[in-house]
Amino acid sequence: MLHATLRTLIKVILASLIVGTIMAHFGVTPDKLMQEMGLSADRVQDYARRGFDWAWPNLMLGAMVIVPVWLLVYILRPPGQRSSD
Repeated sequence: MLHATLRTLIKVILASLIVGTIMAHFGVTPDKLMQEMGLSADRVQDYARRGFDWAWPNLMLGAMVIVPVWLLVYILRPPGQRSSD
């Protein structure tokens, strides 16, 4: 699973690099894109902060349930059994 995830991540990074290079060639910059969408760097930073402030408590609350359940299933699994089987 990690191999497939890593391969997908590399593909996304490579595609992003190619598209970014093409856009830069035509003079498109992040500042121009944000200006066209009516955003500023401060506004994007505020949205990111508000999103994080919302997500972090929910992530921790979910982890308080999911992690112990996963650990219990992992411990009680029969010996020699792998999740990929």
